[in-house]
Amino acid sequence: MKKKTSSRSSRKLPCRFKKFREDYPRIMDAYEALGAATQEEGPLTLKERALVKLGIAAGARLEGAVHSHARRAFEVGCAPAEIRHAVLLAATTIGFPGMMAALSWVDDVLAGDAHRCGSS
Repeated sequence: MKKKTSSRSSRKLPCRFKKFREDYPRIMDAYEALGAATQEEGPLTLKERALVKLGIAAGARLEGAVHSHARRAFEVGCAPAEIRHAVLLAATTIGFPGMMAALSWVDDVLAGDAHRCGSS
């Protein structure tokens, strides 16, 4: 059975993301269709997929992606301890400084401080 992806409509999205969607709706639609197809293709649960994506973002040292995937992981039911654990596992792969940076980005999200449109 295929797994559903979570709806982005209820999320507070970054301003840049919203602007891109407004400026390039066809590209965004195609990108989101690809994302949906990859989400639905395999046997991983929604929570597992969210933690894998978070780990990939941490490994690539992409602050915005870590913010996004930490937020998504939380939204699909991952506990803060599970989200942090996914990042802690990166220490021996990407190095301690990289893991510490990713952990600080996760903590931004969990504390509600990640930069989003409409946030104070």
